[in-house]
Amino acid sequence: MSVGFIGAGQLAHALVKGFTAAGVIATQRITASSPDTDLPTVAGLRKMGVTMTTSNKETVNKSDVLFLAVKPHIIPFVLDEIGPDIEDRHLIVSCAAGVTISSIEKKLLQYRSAPKVMRCMTNTPVVVREGATVYATGTHAEVEDGKLLEQLMASVGFCTEVEEDLIDAVTGLSGSGPAYGAAKMLLDSEQHPGQLKDNVCSPGGATIHALHVLESGGFRSLLINAVEASCIRTRELQFLADQERISPAAIKKTTLDKVLTLNPSSHGVMMLLP
Repeated sequence: MSVGFIGAGQLAHALVKGFTAAGVIATQRITASSPDTDLPTVAGLRKMGVTMTTSNKETVNKSDVLFLAVKPHIIPFVLDEIGPDIEDRHLIVSCAAGVTISSIEKKLLQYRSAPKVMRCMTNTPVVVREGATVYATGTHAEVEDGKLLEQLMASVGFCTEVEEDLIDAVTGLSGSGPAYGAAKMLLDSEQHPGQLKDNVCSPGGATIHALHVLESGGFRSLLINAVEASCIRTRELQFLADQERISPAAIKKTTLDKVLTLNPSSHGVMMLLP
């Protein structure tokens, strides 16, 4: 089996690193294409031993499983380019948010009578084999194709099949919020948390829109205040326990007023709580 990636950005880099760490495929059997040869991820893939090219057609010709790891709006142009080169042996796996299996099949049916297409949503913790992936199977993909994709993706984390109409929900929960495995990524990658956050924020994409909503709602301040309130209350309870003076009235006492007194600017944030 050989694997190809059209697109050599953060997702391709994370998957290749995860696959090779899991030992499911050697880098010598992986090809990736990107028009931009100056990307840091391209340099990283090349350093790992992946065959790099600027030709999508070359990637198709050298691959059995082909991951479409480009931005959603680029997918139609890629399909028009590689469509004539798709053969019966190819399994096409789209990782693009919001691009349906039927839209990909419609494009490829101009060139093949039964293109094997699957759609998956994963996240960057696959780089440390702690990813969360769901996939859906297309009209012409067979059971064996699903097993092959699951073998690959299960090697880098949790993987399960779902109905395609559930994938958009997973995009918002998992693809746009890869908390699963984030702590391990921080330990293993030696990158600043802000950099890991930026790695999954495509310009104009779903994740950056989600972060905008969080920041607009004062989410960062809310988290700080919540931790502070919990810390203060824990210390109070510990003090009361040490003095053997815990009573229902003491337990009922809240530290929220104290936090708000210390942080007057947090009043608006706290109003978000029910």
